[in-house]
Amino acid sequence: MPFRPTLPLHKKSSTAWLARQSRDPFVKARLSSPSSYRSRAAYKLIELNDKWGRFLSRPGVRSVVDLGAAPGGWSQVVAENFGWTLEAADNAEDFGLREEAKVQKRGSWSTEPMNKTTGRGNIVALDLLPMVPIPGVQTLQMDFLAPGSARIVRDALKSSQNSEGTADIVLSDMAANFSGSKIRDSQMSLDICHAVFDFAQGALTVRTVDERGKASCGGILLLKHFAHPLLQEFRKEHLEPNFHLVHYIKPESSRADSAEGYWLCRGWLGRT
Repeated sequence: MPFRPTLPLHKKSSTAWLARQSRDPFVKARLSSPSSYRSRAAYKLIELNDKWGRFLSRPGVRSVVDLGAAPGGWSQVVAENFGWTLEAADNAEDFGLREEAKVQKRGSWSTEPMNKTTGRGNIVALDLLPMVPIPGVQTLQMDFLAPGSARIVRDALKSSQNSEGTADIVLSDMAANFSGSKIRDSQMSLDICHAVFDFAQGALTVRTVDERGKASCGGILLLKHFAHPLLQEFRKEHLEPNFHLVHYIKPESSRADSAEGYWLCRGWLGRT
């Protein structure tokens, strides 16, 4: 499934894009920020987390999977919320460009920061593209749909507090390059949503209710999509029956002329 095709930019569209970038306050903030976020998209996750219950910051959240993670802006935000900082990575001279350990796992290369001394939990970032290491983040350069990938991710998430290797949160900010055809672009968005949902249903922590009636939070899925009736059908058929709550959100940091939106799905019920 070609989620990340590379398309050439025409001179006219490139000029318009550069002009828009120069006016974009979030692009300016990224370039001037000492946090050095790798993508403008990082501000979307920051906004979503701040305005919707700080789901990344809760002490009980200890395992996150970031799908289609390159170049790593969302993984940086997760790592910060988990307590990983530049200082926690032994004051590296260049954030993420310090000595690293490369470990081959079942045919896929993972990159693990050395000297894990600070921060909580496990963060796993997957992409077909390589990523410069991020403190506290284990990167897997692989297709999350490939056979055996779910097992590799579970192994990466396992710990003394998470023996099953389930994910408290699955994130997806993936999108295909636009083709110019609304029908094709909508179908590509739908294909990505199906693929992410298929992965999430085997990865997420299930919401439970104890004998006192107290419910656990259960797994959370944050999923980007592009508005279209096909996508609304997907929400009704796949998300709403399988999560306790499903919210539609269009963050302020999402461009106003974009059909982009996010579903924040809380409390995976494990019914599928």
